[in-house]
Amino acid sequence: MPRLLGVDIPGDKRIEASLPYIYGLGPSNSKKILEQANIDPNIRAKDLSPEQLNAIIVAINANKIPIEGDLRREVQGNLKRLQAINCYRGIRHRRGLPVRGQRTGTNARTRKGPRKTVGVQRNKDAKAGKV
Repeated sequence: MPRLLGVDIPGDKRIEASLPYIYGLGPSNSKKILEQANIDPNIRAKDLSPEQLNAIIVAINANKIPIEGDLRREVQGNLKRLQAINCYRGIRHRRGLPVRGQRTGTNARTRKGPRKTVGVQRNKDAKAGKV
C-alpha cells in the first residue's frame, strides 16, 4: 500500500483510480497529474517506483492543488466566515438544515438527521381504565 502525501492509497487499484483517495483530488485532477508526471494511468499503485511517486508529488505541488489538511482548513474557514457574518447560508449551516434551497417539509433527512418522534404524554393523574 503506497503512501502519498501522508495518505495510504490502495495498491491493487490502477493509479488513476487510487489518486482520488487523497482528499482534494478527483478523477479529472488525477488524469492531469499523471499526464504531467508521464505515468501510465493503467499501472497498479503498488507497482510504482519511488521516482514515479516523487513525480506525482511534484506534479501536485506544481499545480498548487490544495489537498488534505490545507483544503479541510480552508473549507472550515469558509463555513465559519459564513456563520460569523450571519448570512442566510451561514444560518442554515449553523442549524444543520439544507443550504442550497432544498425543501424541508419532507425529506432533507441527511441534514436533519433521523426523525424525532413527538408523542402524546399520558397524564399520571388519569384514572386507570376510565377516560
